[in-house]
Amino acid sequence: MSSAVAAALKPKIAIVYYSMYGHVATMAKSVAKGVESAGGEVKVFQVQETLSDDVLAKMHAPAKDASVPVIADPADLEQYDGVLFGSGTRFGMVTAQLKAFFDRSGQVWSRGGWVGKTAGIFFSTGTQGGGQETTALTALTQFTHHGMVYVPIGYSDPSLFNMDEIHGGSPYGSGTYAGPTGARQPSALELGVAEHQGRHFATITGYIKRGKAATPAAGSAAAPAK
Repeated sequence: MSSAVAAALKPKIAIVYYSMYGHVATMAKSVAKGVESAGGEVKVFQVQETLSDDVLAKMHAPAKDASVPVIADPADLEQYDGVLFGSGTRFGMVTAQLKAFFDRSGQVWSRGGWVGKTAGIFFSTGTQGGGQETTALTALTQFTHHGMVYVPIGYSDPSLFNMDEIHGGSPYGSGTYAGPTGARQPSALELGVAEHQGRHFATITGYIKRGKAATPAAGSAAAPAK
């Protein structure tokens, strides 16, 4: 395989997240590291903020990372092979900011712009019962309506079996606990699972991309007769 062909077959992954207090942003860095370690090309975005500066100040939210570009148009994701979404949790669901991004994707949906792309999710909650799995489950409705291929991590990372310390994450994706005051930061174990998720996701996305490239187009001379 030539270097040009190999480069063309590298999975292009977008990471799109919302992070109010920085926990998900920290996780996103480890996820991106995992994508790169699997040979993937990765671009990290954050979604637009929907709260006013006054409200954010009252919530003691720190300033967003200015080095991470804001993605406003869902159509920008059409150039990627897969998308990993990151979100804090609001009452067991993704944040309103990430949901607003999905809500703007109607035109993409109408033309099937995300059909066949891989999708995954990572998350942060305040407590162990804060909705890590329900956040992933409710995000599945977005992926399903867009015809995306959901890629969970299962128990492919043995760290999820660890019972010696409190940690976030589940078969649905990597996760962290922020604690009731937001003071707790992602642990080494949680960041390790996040990196694993990026690596696993890029690997599966690469399999799909290479499989598509090797599949004859319908109606071509090499396609089997019906």
